[in-house]
Amino acid sequence: MQMTNTEIWRAALEQSALESCCAPEDFRKRENVVTLSQNRAGRRAYLDGPYGFDLTSYGGNVVACVREELREVAFSYLAKYSAAHCFETPALHELDAMLSPYGWKTKFQAEYFLPACGEVRARPCGLPLRFLEPEDFAGLYLPEWGNALCAARRRFDRLCVGAYDGEKLVALAGASADCETMWQIGVDVLPAYRQKGLAEAVTSRLAQAVLERGKVPFYCAAWSNLPSVRNAIACGFVPAWVQLTAEPLAENRTGSSGQ
Repeated sequence: MQMTNTEIWRAALEQSALESCCAPEDFRKRENVVTLSQNRAGRRAYLDGPYGFDLTSYGGNVVACVREELREVAFSYLAKYSAAHCFETPALHELDAMLSPYGWKTKFQAEYFLPACGEVRARPCGLPLRFLEPEDFAGLYLPEWGNALCAARRRFDRLCVGAYDGEKLVALAGASADCETMWQIGVDVLPAYRQKGLAEAVTSRLAQAVLERGKVPFYCAAWSNLPSVRNAIACGFVPAWVQLTAEPLAENRTGSSGQ
């Protein structure tokens, strides 16, 4: 049975709530929410540990998940800036100034996309596509496929779709089982084959296959990576949430505290 939009978004909200130590409904509130970070099992595979200072927004408000000593920083910052503005560069400069006395600094920032039911359709590209299981892509952990596959966490890589020019692999989309209900999609295209619709073809077909397996595909891109954002939208994904994570400066790091 095909997933509904309600089921897809519920899965994402529940995962974000697990990682942000809150309730899924907290992301739908009008007011901002500040929670204390806890060590919870079930985080996305690439998160090294509980958040030290993280801001997550699904558009209406911001949920800040922070360590105890950074709680007042979160309250003060969110009292001044709304969800629409707290991720902007001028505000982030101010946040860095607020974090500096504690030896912390903003680091990771990204936008995440979810599929819209009925909009994820196979996109043509003119080249044959092949599904690859783990035994098929075991030899593809190479720099040119570093977004589709992750050598450091290869045990989570579940499925790939490749586009071939003859026997040459020229585009690859990979799905990683980053958590129980959601698989992340990454994609790479060889430079000579870009802007030919190959990214859309392998991404859309892989997204369909992930949904058919009862998992929620999600897609991550930096705001400035417009080709990647366009690929997500062309494949039937819509913007879902944004996230900003701070980490201790190298000289003050005592352990893993975030992404």
